[in-house]
Amino acid sequence: MTRPNIILIITDQQRFDTINALGFPFMDTPNLDRLARQGLSFDNCHVTAPSCAPARASLFTGYYPHVTGIMRNGDRWRRSWVEDLNAAGYHCVNIGKMHTTPFETPLGFHERYVVENKDRFLQGRFYFDEWDKALQARGLVKQQRALYRQREDYQERMGAFSWDLPPETHSDNFVGGLAQRWLRNYPKTEPLFLQIGFPGPHPPYDPTPDAAAEYIDRKLPLPQVTQADLDGQPPPFQQLRKHNTKVDHDSIVHIERPTSLQLQRLRAYYAANVSMIDRQVGGIMGALEERGYLENSIVIFTSDHGDCLGDHGHIQKWTMYDIITRVPAIFWAPGRFKGGKRIAAQCQWMDIGPTLLELAGLEPPADMQAISMLPALQGRAWRGRDYVFAEHPPDGNYEGPYMTMIRSQRHKLVHFAGEDYGQLFDLTADPGEFQNLWDDPAQADIKRELLDALLNWRLESTMRTRDLYQDHR
Repeated sequence: MTRPNIILIITDQQRFDTINALGFPFMDTPNLDRLARQGLSFDNCHVTAPSCAPARASLFTGYYPHVTGIMRNGDRWRRSWVEDLNAAGYHCVNIGKMHTTPFETPLGFHERYVVENKDRFLQGRFYFDEWDKALQARGLVKQQRALYRQREDYQERMGAFSWDLPPETHSDNFVGGLAQRWLRNYPKTEPLFLQIGFPGPHPPYDPTPDAAAEYIDRKLPLPQVTQADLDGQPPPFQQLRKHNTKVDHDSIVHIERPTSLQLQRLRAYYAANVSMIDRQVGGIMGALEERGYLENSIVIFTSDHGDCLGDHGHIQKWTMYDIITRVPAIFWAPGRFKGGKRIAAQCQWMDIGPTLLELAGLEPPADMQAISMLPALQGRAWRGRDYVFAEHPPDGNYEGPYMTMIRSQRHKLVHFAGEDYGQLFDLTADPGEFQNLWDDPAQADIKRELLDALLNWRLESTMRTRDLYQDHR
């Protein structure tokens, strides 16, 4: 086969449980359902960090955050394997969010049409991206935190606000429309690497009124938070809950004990954001087919991390629960791979990188920490990873000690540097991660096993990448 076009679609902050075809019938996602049913879903794909830039830098380099040096949003990001695709003859285009610093870092792309966070209140607040320019050209003032704060009900909305400007100006509709316009107007060029980054469903949770109306009265799974769950959380997570009630990060003022009506609105608006993205994915697939790209294309749909949405009493990310680290990862290429498969083996989100390089006919670097998923796509034996890892240092939101996570198929352990507290879950007996077994004497052996594996991971990582710490930032 000729080298495939690669279409990599990344949403921001989308939970795994948001796609109907993956087992969540309360969602309306017909276009994502098509990708899942005709493609392959990696059902146990986990990010390397519970925040945007560190996870994305791992994906686009193939190394863990402690190796890339990109541990927090805002850390400088200088290179990616997109440069290798570029050098191999791919025309590389980014439309939408990448979350690099600086925002317009080339990273190997021939063209970048940057759209960043919906709510850039602090870092990059005065950066004007493609979306800002389009709104300004129409004489519109973007909905934003400074305006939301003027609402009498601002403290009660938990970041859920309808998008009341023209629907086509919504960030996700704008990115989807821009991608379709590029495909229809740019002279056809192959092989093509097209990365499309949707800003949603990251907050503010801001669907258009018609999209919100589809979910607002629908029966949705709402979080059931117990006092035992809250009491069993380590001190940094308890502090995080309180911190988020005192700030309005991303236009959210968190409420420690929201009402069922507040949770219903929060979940409805979030789900509506996902369905809006689904419609844009359908439009992108149509444009690819119209322009003759689709037959020789591989389409990947995924997200950079999830959102608690009230689960465990939390909002947004910055924790290590599966609802944060586990993301959808769907590969669609009916002419190349036998679809309709769901793969349970564990993988890291960054494993997508070497997979795409191999599909493009390139050999990933031998010291890359990401591993290829290609055998699984080709129907060959593939065991995935015995363990997946994630890490996160203190930043402007999470104020606890350096935090690392190790997860096997059966257990998860969360370690806090220098502290005697932590989290340990039996994921078979307790898939919702409600019962913290860290101090349970009966779990001492598995706790020691996971701590040893975590230590060995860091030691092996240091030796394997000792010459790369500066080269791959």
